[in-house]
Amino acid sequence: MALTDTSPQTMDLTGDPKRLAREARVRRVFLAASVISIVVSVAIILSLVGEAWNFLTKIELGDLNENGWFPRRGRFQILALIVHTLVISAIAMAVAAPLGLGAAIYLSEYARPNVRRVLKPSLEVLAGIPSVVLGFFALTFITPNVVKNLFSSASQSNFLAAGIAVGVLIVPLVASVSEDAMRAVPTAMREASYGLGAKRWHTSLRVVVPAAISGIVAAMILAVSRAIGETMIVALAAGTNGIMTLSPLDGGLTMTGAMAQLAIGSDQVAGAVAAFQSLFFVGLVLFFMTFALNVLSERVVRRFRNKY
Repeated sequence: MALTDTSPQTMDLTGDPKRLAREARVRRVFLAASVISIVVSVAIILSLVGEAWNFLTKIELGDLNENGWFPRRGRFQILALIVHTLVISAIAMAVAAPLGLGAAIYLSEYARPNVRRVLKPSLEVLAGIPSVVLGFFALTFITPNVVKNLFSSASQSNFLAAGIAVGVLIVPLVASVSEDAMRAVPTAMREASYGLGAKRWHTSLRVVVPAAISGIVAAMILAVSRAIGETMIVALAAGTNGIMTLSPLDGGLTMTGAMAQLAIGSDQVAGAVAAFQSLFFVGLVLFFMTFALNVLSERVVRRFRNKY
């Protein structure tokens, strides 16, 4: 009687060598892309830190408290640039938050599928408009036809027009991110609200928006970060006055506007000894501001995120 071979059979589960080789090459390409992006980011930060430190060693710290931002005169009041930037960002958010959130609620809760397929891409096209075009729009239309009709004392370059234009620019960002967060809310929550007799507007505002609050807040913080970093609109429409002012009807330099002016102007070759180096100092402060906003956004999302 022949004995049956009962020894366990071994199977080769390593896969096709050619496929594994391709996977390894793809993995190395992705790793290289990640390493390059990290190296570039670190190089940018180090260049900012190095030149910013060089700037601080060339000036007296009291120069940072001088009246106004005039690098060629040795006056580097960074607070003026920060205040002007925040004023324009506040105006922009006053425009973008209600418009963007309203558009998001309509697209998520009210719009029919065929209407949404048309409106959402149309809204996102607005994000593709070059900021320089919106800057000219603010300078040639918003200021003379809107701001000056409401406030005759407004200057030709003013924070209000620049803030409105920046707000228009970031409306698609607020609307798109908020709408995605609202559509992620389970349909069962809406149906439960309707089953209790709630109307659509009540369900939208009392159920969907609170459930998507983490995404909505993240959208707002990202929009603030985008407004702070906007350059061309504020460079064209906000003016070049370095004296600190809180009035939205006045004009002034923002952080990005000051950097643009320093980078392309005669401050590279003339003026105070640290004029051009101040560009890197402003850039470093701007980097820390936007970085702080990104960290805040991440913490808010983690804190208020709801899992369904």
